[in-house]
Amino acid sequence: MEVRIHRTKLPHNVIIKAPGLLPMLYTPREICEELDIAESTLRDWLQIDVPHQRDNRNRIWINGEEFARWVNNQRKPKAAKKLTEDEAYCLRCNQASKLLSPQIQPIKGNLVLIKGTCANCGAVINRGAHRDRTPELS
Repeated sequence: MEVRIHRTKLPHNVIIKAPGLLPMLYTPREICEELDIAESTLRDWLQIDVPHQRDNRNRIWINGEEFARWVNNQRKPKAAKKLTEDEAYCLRCNQASKLLSPQIQPIKGNLVLIKGTCANCGAVINRGAHRDRTPELS
């Protein structure tokens, strides 16, 4: 059975600004002001799994470092797979695909454009390359 990790889609400004939070306790309003998000959004995240604590008067406190760590854990891991010389990334399929009937077009200097068809969906896909690293395609 596959275990799925719940990931919350975060706005770009939260991903950029969260590592700058200090190792101190913030109120929800202070976090929202720091990250430029709506307070209702943060309260929705608190119901899911944002690390927080409540004091004896039931006020919510959020540790800046723990929140930044949570934001970092919500991000998708980057795929480190390099494309082979006969592959390009298809924007319709959202995956690497083999180039069918590739054609090389010179751009400028040592740069060339390799234009071909996606093997999965048939869309036109492009890939930039250096002339000296491009295999001769016929």
